[in-house]
Amino acid sequence: MLRTALRNVLAHKARLLMTALAVMLGVAFVSGTLVFTSTISQAFQKSSEEGFSHVDVALQADRDGYDGLGQPERLSQKLLEDAAKLPGTASVIGEASGFAALADKDDKLVGEGWATTGGNYYVGQNGEDPRYPLKDGRAPQKSGEIALDYKTAERTGYKVGEKVRMSVDGPVRQDKIVGIFNTDDGNVAAGGTLVLFDSKTAQQLFTAPGEYEQIILKTAEGTSQSELRSQVEKILPKDTKAVTGEKLAEDQSEAIATQMSGMQTGLLVFAGIALFVGIFIIANTFTMLVAQRTKELALMRAIGASRRQVTRSVLIEAAVVGTFAAVLGLLAGIGIGAGLRSLMNSLEMTIPDGPLVIGSSAVIASFAVGVLVTMLAAWLPARRAAKIPPVAAMSSIHAAATTRSLVVRNSIGSVLAAGGGALVLAGTGMGMDDAKGIMGIGALLLVVGVFVLTPLLSRPLIAAATPLLRVFGISGKLARQNSVRNPRRTAATASALMIGLTLITGMTVIASSFQEAINKMAADSLKADYTISMANMSPLAPEVGQKLEQDPAITAVSPLRTTQAEVEGKKETVAGVNGGDIEKLLTLNFESGSFDELNGNNVVVDRDMAKKNGWKEGTTLPVTYEDGRSAKLNVTGIYEGNQMIQGVLADTRTIEPHMKQVGDTQVMVKMEGGITEANKTKLEEALGKNPAVLIQDPEDISEGIAMLFTMLLNILYGLLAMAVIVAVLGVVNTLAMSVFERSQEIGMLRAIGLDRRAVKRMVRLESVVIALFGGVMGIGLGVFFGWAVGEVIGSGLSTYALLIPWDRLLIFLALAAVVGVLAAMWPARRAAKLNMLESIKAE
Repeated sequence: MLRTALRNVLAHKARLLMTALAVMLGVAFVSGTLVFTSTISQAFQKSSEEGFSHVDVALQADRDGYDGLGQPERLSQKLLEDAAKLPGTASVIGEASGFAALADKDDKLVGEGWATTGGNYYVGQNGEDPRYPLKDGRAPQKSGEIALDYKTAERTGYKVGEKVRMSVDGPVRQDKIVGIFNTDDGNVAAGGTLVLFDSKTAQQLFTAPGEYEQIILKTAEGTSQSELRSQVEKILPKDTKAVTGEKLAEDQSEAIATQMSGMQTGLLVFAGIALFVGIFIIANTFTMLVAQRTKELALMRAIGASRRQVTRSVLIEAAVVGTFAAVLGLLAGIGIGAGLRSLMNSLEMTIPDGPLVIGSSAVIASFAVGVLVTMLAAWLPARRAAKIPPVAAMSSIHAAATTRSLVVRNSIGSVLAAGGGALVLAGTGMGMDDAKGIMGIGALLLVVGVFVLTPLLSRPLIAAATPLLRVFGISGKLARQNSVRNPRRTAATASALMIGLTLITGMTVIASSFQEAINKMAADSLKADYTISMANMSPLAPEVGQKLEQDPAITAVSPLRTTQAEVEGKKETVAGVNGGDIEKLLTLNFESGSFDELNGNNVVVDRDMAKKNGWKEGTTLPVTYEDGRSAKLNVTGIYEGNQMIQGVLADTRTIEPHMKQVGDTQVMVKMEGGITEANKTKLEEALGKNPAVLIQDPEDISEGIAMLFTMLLNILYGLLAMAVIVAVLGVVNTLAMSVFERSQEIGMLRAIGLDRRAVKRMVRLESVVIALFGGVMGIGLGVFFGWAVGEVIGSGLSTYALLIPWDRLLIFLALAAVVGVLAAMWPARRAAKLNMLESIKAE
């Protein structure tokens, strides 16, 4: 039986190639994902380990008990001096760091946002900082001097002696480069920037005079990290902790692994989708192969082969095909992993240098997925083959599916579809967190249920295309009849395309609706001409708003300034705005009250918060600010909140005296003449063409969000293209098998006058009908899922409303038809080239 199975594989090379390709694509995606994530994970981990090579013990603020009120505790100069005196300490370094935006020579921001950092050059006992060996120049010694990392200097062309423009929290600084240094910092390796100041300047910018964010200790000879930590713990003040360098490196590695796992999971989901689609093709292929070998298998049964042996022979064929596909998939996956790393580098998403990592997990997963998926998909056809009675050897025709089997199938499909639909509908009435699991299970059941019901649905849906097919005469009529002749095969082929289009359509509907909701929110709630914020969304210095208030071209200014406070014993965010100008800058629907009395201890609160806490206009709220002082706030208005503005709004003059560090989330401005290029240029010049500051009008805000969605959607389209490619292979496979089975019939049609062009047209129309059938079902399910998810989103976003992008859906349907045309090219040519006499003689 083993030899027979192997001969069958070799005898049907062309037929099994499509199946191998389908499996190979799924395996390539899985192995490529694992290779890619392992490669960049190891590169970052090695980079982070090098970054901790100078750390034996680190003293840090213990943020485990930090309640979010005010700024976390920092480390004093006295603690640094006490730690330096410990017998196990060889050297000590105090660190002060934070966001620092550097402009290139074209006044554009250098680095990747969060990785644009600043720190201090700490002068040690030998006059050097061991973390940052100087490559050129000297260390910064006073305000106005900086040192720049080597990679950034190389990328921007800056040299020692040149002045650069930069910003830490809003105002523009002009600093002179006095040194260029090397570093093992992982952020720099990933494409970011690192700017060093002298310690005094760095403390003024990032912490406070005489304070550090972290103190690093190096052990003396003969002292272990754990021994030094034990010594340090005896002098630690409250709310601080000591951590060994080994533990820091381990935590960093775990954090990187966690970040990579999210990306890995997302990519593996799409690999799973491609494999799920591939299962239909594999099952379809083996079903057709078994059907074509009915006589052969029945003869094997007649000469003594048992059912188990027949089943085993089919599964051996599947294992051979799966192994072959797994090997090719692994090789392709290695190429995909290398390609993705190169793509990230070309997009300036730099990752540290390192070798391509082909771990055992990628190899094991490739063979497990390739072989197991193929054998799983072939198991039902194998069982069906084993049930062929020996008497079937007398005839080449085996019994078709019974009415009872179709009734059972339709009943199971109806239950699954109804149950899945009910769960999805139930999820629409829940919150986002609760709905995820229920809607996910419901969506899976509904898709499987529709797949099971597809043979039943194929006849009426394909019949609806009859008027269009009549235009093509006898070719159209034959194409329709061929499409419904074997509904199970048609269903399996169409379902592969259906799944891909369901996902694409659902995400397109959600993205289009969400984008429209954001546009509506910005248009409805924002009267301001421009909003000003930091490029990395860190706090903006209050001097920015104060400077704009003095500009005569600006008619209204308000910062949006947030602080944490306890309101009626609960931690809440209180936002400060300019009570006198806010009505000119925001449009909020008030249920009661207004902005008119927003001054002193008067506040307005959003409707949801008021309802949750039982607050009304006139309610007095006890509040404890972050500095520990208490007061009473009076509710003078209830407004309808949104994603941009919500919670408690107070006057900035009320909350500012209680803030330990004043910073604005953004500043809203209104200008004479409204939104114009000239006004935007005036703002940019007024702020010194600051590389760290982002100036946006309402349209810019919407476009920025739209750009993110468009980028995400394009990535998802690219990933889901894998499933569509697999579906195309399925259509090609089905048509090729169908042409082979109908060789005698096609020969007869040719003999009675159907020319080659008409034969080609018949096969193409059959392919288009099957593809459009899958497209219609996929788009229908996708719109349903898009609506259902939108109902959940709408519960937290008041401006959300279902928007069906009909133009894109028509493009998707047209693409489904194109898929049908392309998939039919080879089978149609093969059918047209069949020899009439040989085909008529074929069994």
